[in-house]
Amino acid sequence: MLFIDASVVVAILAGEEDRDDLLDLLAEHEGPFYVSPIVRLEACFALTRRKAEATGRDKPATPEMLEESRRLVDQFFLDLEAKEILISADVGAKALDAAQQFGKIVNHPAKLNMGDCLSYACAKAYRTRLAYKGNDFAFTDIGW
Repeated sequence: MLFIDASVVVAILAGEEDRDDLLDLLAEHEGPFYVSPIVRLEACFALTRRKAEATGRDKPATPEMLEESRRLVDQFFLDLEAKEILISADVGAKALDAAQQFGKIVNHPAKLNMGDCLSYACAKAYRTRLAYKGNDFAFTDIGW
């Protein structure tokens, strides 16, 4: 079981240099895979922001850019057969615990932001491993 953080989704769909390594990581785990509505939203926003920046103009993203990002993310989750989990009160409480212990707001070296805290909480609540990109989760008790 593997919960997938938005950082992994964005890196794969944006074709970042570690894309193949992350795809290999997912292939090694074979599922089941889990995501949350927050992961979906965060990945769509990040991809849309990149699309807007790629235009080279100082203009905001368009609804069409967001729609394209949404289709990409939705298809990626379908291809993985990822299950979308609920953000319950328990997950919310665990996210606050994560912020208190590992958050940027308390100046912890992990510097978890809101999305990170929710991914951490989902992984804890559903007792899954967490697929992530970057060093932030390495400073927590679930990093690997």
